[in-house]
Amino acid sequence: MKVLMKGNEALGEAAIRAGCRHFFGYPITPQTELAAYMSKRMPKIGGTYLQAESELAAVNMVLGASAAGVRAMTSSSSPGISLKSEGISYMAGSDLPALIINVQRGGPGLGGIQPSQADYWQATKATGHGDFQILVFAPSTVQEMVDLVSGAFDAADRWRMPAMILADGMLGQMMEPVALPEEDKSFQAGLETRGLGAAKPWAASGHQDKREHNVINSLYLTPDKLENLVVERYKRYEQVKAQEQRAEEYLCEDADVIVVAYGASSRVARSAVNKAREKGEKVGLLRPITLWPFPADALRKAAGHAKAFLTVEMSMGQMVDDVKLAIDCKVPVHFFGRTGGIIPTPGEVLERVEKLL
Repeated sequence: MKVLMKGNEALGEAAIRAGCRHFFGYPITPQTELAAYMSKRMPKIGGTYLQAESELAAVNMVLGASAAGVRAMTSSSSPGISLKSEGISYMAGSDLPALIINVQRGGPGLGGIQPSQADYWQATKATGHGDFQILVFAPSTVQEMVDLVSGAFDAADRWRMPAMILADGMLGQMMEPVALPEEDKSFQAGLETRGLGAAKPWAASGHQDKREHNVINSLYLTPDKLENLVVERYKRYEQVKAQEQRAEEYLCEDADVIVVAYGASSRVARSAVNKAREKGEKVGLLRPITLWPFPADALRKAAGHAKAFLTVEMSMGQMVDDVKLAIDCKVPVHFFGRTGGIIPTPGEVLERVEKLL
């Protein structure tokens, strides 16, 4: 059975059904409904909701909860994620899993409260200081936001690294019918179940003299030791790249021009592709679902027959270089985008596509 839900609230319910019982946040438009939803739901299910005194405090509470071995989450919007960046770096340096939601708004600075995708570089290249990456998932519908939450938690646990759902104000505020997953009851059964302390032998969850004392830490004053840890982490990242790339290919098999778009922009791009096909024009859509690891394999395959790529973004073109690198610049890569909170229209995208054709 499907229910009509706002995107922000659907994210919260999906996290609860994925076993998250610890949410720490701070209000900021356009994601405030997510925190408000968790404030109502968590006390009813024996979970923890805490509105921290700041974004900095919230992310470090997530760090502490994750260190204890439980599933924890925070959410914010663009300026708030910037404030959380230090804590995200600490979690990456401590090899801790957690879920961070970014419902993007226009920037830089306070910018505006309309939808944006201008946090792509921040999410995929510089979420915080130091050598590290986080998993980044980019949903395009409210249903996909629901579907990706559980997978993001699982991937974060599997690879012991933070994961981010990179949404935007359009997806967070829109309402669509969604099919919610069954709740994973195992998470409520105690520490012996999947996802909690005893299932995570590295966690600082109490050892009861049955194992060595675990220490969660990101500070290493010996350069050689720190270098070895970072190098080992990057070896793990190569495994993530090999196993976690995800993308949707739509009408790409014979396409001369392939539009590359993610999130809300991909909905606009899909409409433009359909209109082009109605005119007999060979146009396709390649939609990255994981922004890190970037789906380079799918793009490389498409570059074998496409004559041009067009990236469509609600930014000044932050994904363009990743597309060029993925295809080794073998095919021209063009860009069309709007920024400042303006959503591109299917007609604008179609016009650009037809110029390339």
